[in-house]
Amino acid sequence: MLLIDCPHCGPRSEMEYSYGGEAHIHRPKDPQKVSDAEWADFVFLRDNTKGVILERWNHAQGCRRWFNVARDTVTYEILAVYPMGSKPPKLELKTYV
Repeated sequence: MLLIDCPHCGPRSEMEYSYGGEAHIHRPKDPQKVSDAEWADFVFLRDNTKGVILERWNHAQGCRRWFNVARDTVTYEILAVYPMGSKPPKLELKTYV
């Protein structure tokens, strides 16, 4: 089980949170001009990185606020927690084969 450090409430069990998907995905500026294929790519395709990924989490059973997490998908180690709207911290990335 993960112990996620909510920036507003402090460390809590992952059971209190809802996963919100990959962070920093930019919505198309003019959705009316996007093709169906491009829209499907935006909605469904993600990197599925082996290693560090930037994710959105919601403290659903706590303060109900959203924040971002940098997490290693191989070790499940949480490397950083940072507020929504801010740039991700610079991290030393591990290489997996």
